[in-house]
Amino acid sequence: MKNSVKHISLLVMAAILVSGCAVGPNFLRPWVNTPENFRSAPTIAESASFADLPWWQIFQDERLQNLIQQALANNYDLRIAVSRVEQARQIAAQARAQFFPQVNYDGGIARGKNSLFGTIVPNEGKTQSSTFIDLSVFWEVDLWGRIRRLNEAARAQFLATDEGMRGVTISLVSSVAQAYFELLELDLQLEIARRNTQSFAETLRIFTLKLEEGAASKLETASAEGLLTATAANIPELERQIVLKENQINVLLGRNPAPVERTAVLLDETMPVDIPAGLPSALLERRPDIRQAEETLRAANAQVGVATANFFPQIGLTALFGKVSPELSGFTSGTANLWAVAGNMAGPIFQGGALVAQYRQAKAVWEEARLRYEQTVLNAFQEVSNALISRQKYQEVQVQQWRSVKAYEEAVQVSLKRYIAGKASYYEVLQNQQNLFPAEMVLAQTELNQLLAVVQLYKALGGGWAAAEGLPANP
Repeated sequence: MKNSVKHISLLVMAAILVSGCAVGPNFLRPWVNTPENFRSAPTIAESASFADLPWWQIFQDERLQNLIQQALANNYDLRIAVSRVEQARQIAAQARAQFFPQVNYDGGIARGKNSLFGTIVPNEGKTQSSTFIDLSVFWEVDLWGRIRRLNEAARAQFLATDEGMRGVTISLVSSVAQAYFELLELDLQLEIARRNTQSFAETLRIFTLKLEEGAASKLETASAEGLLTATAANIPELERQIVLKENQINVLLGRNPAPVERTAVLLDETMPVDIPAGLPSALLERRPDIRQAEETLRAANAQVGVATANFFPQIGLTALFGKVSPELSGFTSGTANLWAVAGNMAGPIFQGGALVAQYRQAKAVWEEARLRYEQTVLNAFQEVSNALISRQKYQEVQVQQWRSVKAYEEAVQVSLKRYIAGKASYYEVLQNQQNLFPAEMVLAQTELNQLLAVVQLYKALGGGWAAAEGLPANP
């Protein structure tokens, strides 16, 4: 027995020394054509990026900060993503367990005629008892790295799932911020509609007085009344949209539909003036979807190694220790002892092309993962560029739209004074009022677009993805 154990020990040591390498390709991040700077970004690229700031330093509205915190704590999509991370963590633990010997126990007791442990064994019709208990150990020698590649793939899938959760986090932060700003924009539009309704009502009152005095016609009052009712019809529609937007925010927060408390005004919301985008190369390390695609590619690469290792034999070591006896009393004597130590090897000879097909399938999965990684990087560059140009151009639109609103406001005041003085017709007054209302609505939408452009840029740069790791106690 001593020589057998010695030979087995030498075999184990040799296997451990040989198993320093694993078959299959080692992972290398694919090369991508990374530009020196983002399109539409400043001429000189800066290494610093405002996406490195946590979300509570970007969104200064205290009410919005509270809403985001509630969403991070209660949102169902994020909680589902956390559950997926835990699933992937335990799958990785299962793969890691294959590195260790598998120890099992077994036992049984039986009594029968011409049988042994339920198996037919002729013994001249004698009735006898049989008892056994054993402890077995099995360990697969990872000579070709099959288990290591399986563990590498499982760990990469776990990290990919974790990056997916980070992606859900940043999407949630940006979704809450976007919905909140859209709600403030609807509030502003509602205030504009009510203010213009009151203005049109005052115009109708003036026209009605002149009609009673005989200084105006029914055409003037009818036109003023039509403009009043058309503007007033916007109010219930805006109120409906506000309730829908509040319901959307509540769902993001994981709670039942209810009013959303707010005191802020859209025009009072501010964003950082200087927003450096950072270097495109840093985007590969920051954006969760890119990191997720990279880990998915790493897992596919490891599966190629697993498929390669399947061509080689699997070597295992087994040991068995226990007692077996036809009677319970035999367990106390030395004759019931049972032990065995063995090594085994099994490998494929002819599988009808199945192993080759599995290897080619693994290579095709790797190729798909590589292409998805490159596509994800390309889409990321596009999203950043789109957000940069949108922010820049919306600022220019806002300047011109603001001048347009101021001009129409002045035109309404002048035309109304001229009408009262009898120097202008009703058409002049109604035309200027009719131009002012949509101009104010467009300005409100432009103000919203400016804020959303910053939100989308922050998301496109991968900002806020570490928010779940260190929330402030009182932002």
